[in-house]
Amino acid sequence: MNNCPNTQNERGPSDSRRDFFKLAIGTLASLSGIVLGIPFLSSLIHSIKPKETGWNKVAEIAALTVNKPRNIKFAMLSQDAYLHSETVRSVWAIKHPGGEVTVFSPVCTHLGCHFSWNEEAGRFECPCHGSVFSITGKVLGGPAPRPLDTLPHKVENGVLSVRWEEFKSGLPEKIRV
Repeated sequence: MNNCPNTQNERGPSDSRRDFFKLAIGTLASLSGIVLGIPFLSSLIHSIKPKETGWNKVAEIAALTVNKPRNIKFAMLSQDAYLHSETVRSVWAIKHPGGEVTVFSPVCTHLGCHFSWNEEAGRFECPCHGSVFSITGKVLGGPAPRPLDTLPHKVENGVLSVRWEEFKSGLPEKIRV
């Protein structure tokens, strides 16, 4: 007869402890993997689908002067994976005599410099490479391959709202980034 307490038919206290620790460590490892994997999966999903930014209120329509471009700065919330930050952007807004509004991105279509309005000459000018644009955004001179990029906008209750978008520079087509 075998006097050994750990025979094949019998289980001792060390075996039940070993099974408990296996189960506990497996459970903790699984939970840790899930908790650490959620931000990774979230950033992966957000990088796959196109980024849609919301509408940003930028100005009262009454504050705009007819046929006088105005550079308007505004703060917008941006999200990169699970990081949220506030970014200051600017746009050029022009109110036309009929009450319509045109909103231009401040980025030159040539190489991405920020252009400004020359009041005396009545045109937009890019200081980097000399591109010149009319008040309607048409290219008047310089190396710019296309007119100024317009941004989606809407007017509700006398407030101008803009949806920020970025476009590839240096191309004759307007391609959203």
